[in-house]
Amino acid sequence: MATQLHPEDPHRDLFLSYLRSQPQKVAEMRLVLAIATAGRPAIVAETLRDIARQSRRPDFVILSVSGPEDLDEACLDQLPFPCMVVTGHKGASVQRNRAIATLGRDDIVLFLDDDFLMAPDYVEQTLALFDANPDIMVATGRVIADGILGPGMQFQEGRDRIRAVPRRAASADLRMEETYNGYGCNMAVRAQPLIEHEIRFDESLPLYAWLEDVDLSRRLSAHGRIVRSGAMRGVHLGTKTGRTPGVKLGYSQMANPVYLMRKGTMAPKRALAQMGRNLASNVVKSVRPEPWVDRRGRLRGNLMALIDVALRRDTPERILRM
Repeated sequence: MATQLHPEDPHRDLFLSYLRSQPQKVAEMRLVLAIATAGRPAIVAETLRDIARQSRRPDFVILSVSGPEDLDEACLDQLPFPCMVVTGHKGASVQRNRAIATLGRDDIVLFLDDDFLMAPDYVEQTLALFDANPDIMVATGRVIADGILGPGMQFQEGRDRIRAVPRRAASADLRMEETYNGYGCNMAVRAQPLIEHEIRFDESLPLYAWLEDVDLSRRLSAHGRIVRSGAMRGVHLGTKTGRTPGVKLGYSQMANPVYLMRKGTMAPKRALAQMGRNLASNVVKSVRPEPWVDRRGRLRGNLMALIDVALRRDTPERILRM
């Protein structure tokens, strides 16, 4: 039976105290799974049911929502792990930061998109990786298939893609390698530096918070390694409902890299290359746009942001006024 608590619940502090005491009781690293979701209750319900198939289940799950419309809490009743629901302002960064507020110093927090499906041993492999490598601060997995690059996938297709990968994959597929940043749809983070150095997702990156994973990863890189592990495998369905409109996302594609360059958490060469790729893709594909992408809206947002950058009036928060 899942435990359903909200920040205002009088038993919240007692519940968190109990959860934080568990690592000492079981002499085992604890994994907290955090999902920020908005406007997709059916999607997140199916993802939660899929998490129950893990060979090693999360110690508890934080569901960060902006209101009751984001989650049908009846879906939590039969889950074989405790859940906490936290509610507040909408936006990937601020919602994920609410989950960080529940962590203990020795926890590993696994940030998942609400449409990311894990291979059955994903949690088990994540804990093994962090336990064996105390210098790792961020670990991201191997995305077997990413529906964000196309029309998106249904749950059954995602599960089929995972099952199609051999259980005993080739050693090259399981290797661990250094990487510039974690991929926000599946990103595990050691809680210690988050707590000790008060590192949080940047809430100046609103709504979809384009590149918030890069910003957090680069700040954590001062404290240890950022890696990609082939043993942590999954599928990002890339569900199209509930996403940021094209103009706003297009603006973020230009304004957010510029903001991170000025902040010093994204290398200029990398930021400019990404901006160039996004702009070129939106220009070319706006002639015959894909049915599932608002290319012309994104291009319009790109151009609005570039004008603002030229006039030195750009800011990521401008999308809130569009």
